Amino acid sequence: MHLRIGTRGSALALAQTKKVMEQLMRLDAELELEQVVIKTTGDIVRDRALHAMKGVGVFVRELDEALLRGEIDLAVHSMKDIPTIRPEGLITAAVLERESPYDCLITRDGTPLSRLPPGAVIGTSSLRRVAQLRRAHPQLSVIPMRGNITTRLRKLEEGVCDGIMLAEAGLIRMGWSIEREVLPCEHFLPSCNQGVIACVCMQHSDAHELLTRIDHPITHTETELERRVMEVLGGGCLVPMGVLAQSQPEGIRLSAEVLSIDGREHTRREVLIPTTTEREHKLKMAEELAKEIAHAGGARLIELAKEGVEG
Repeated sequence: MHLRIGTRGSALALAQTKKVMEQLMRLDAELELEQVVIKTTGDIVRDRALHAMKGVGVFVRELDEALLRGEIDLAVHSMKDIPTIRPEGLITAAVLERESPYDCLITRDGTPLSRLPPGAVIGTSSLRRVAQLRRAHPQLSVIPMRGNITTRLRKLEEGVCDGIMLAEAGLIRMGWSIEREVLPCEHFLPSCNQGVIACVCMQHSDAHELLTRIDHPITHTETELERRVMEVLGGGCLVPMGVLAQSQPEGIRLSAEVLSIDGREHTRREVLIPTTTEREHKLKMAEELAKEIAHAGGARLIELAKEGVEG
């Protein structure tokens, strides 16, 4: 079987695609895998924060279109980039086992977040990270910083900022043993689906059947629960929001929070979902958690955030 695998061209995207290809080859060493690099809007437009761009799925849209046109057979994504509303006919057929879901901080000299002096500058363009940082450490300054991992590390070394915040999973996938501080979920609840690699294809295709064989069921369940919370609350990248489902011996702990852009207000809730619960009931519990957050002030924070970004 010959499979054309669509991917973005960044070093991280290519590393993620390599992981998928390795798993597919372990299934069938006779597979012919062709890597197809596709530039997305998010790759081309680099002078604006993601939340300032029009539309959704700026790192996904062109890959979706290539799938629908039959130009590729599957696409590899960071799952957190995939919008909750998807084109008809496409399916996330597999997710790989989650790596670290956590945020981390890298500073030039290894100084931890708690010891950075007042006025120290942290680079990040994530509304969620900005809000969480302002909540936990309002004495620090934040500047917008987009770009791939290499670009952000270079800006750090050049003295543009004193530290950068990013997803630890990216460093792991690149195989870099850079000194970093993993930030606790108590203060820095990660983005929905952070740390997960996803494979998207056309439903009922040959690729679909093959991809289901590399799917990691535990991670798949966790990502479904997180996405259900996002779907119910809405807002997407326009809203500072963290969602994380973690499988534990006693069940799946699902945590979610919505923050104001300045970090001064937040609404957070969590629930423990029994592992033995049927899938639909798990999703129902995720919906109820989202509704509880909305009713406890989360809906108001979401509207204020959207007004602040769009206005």
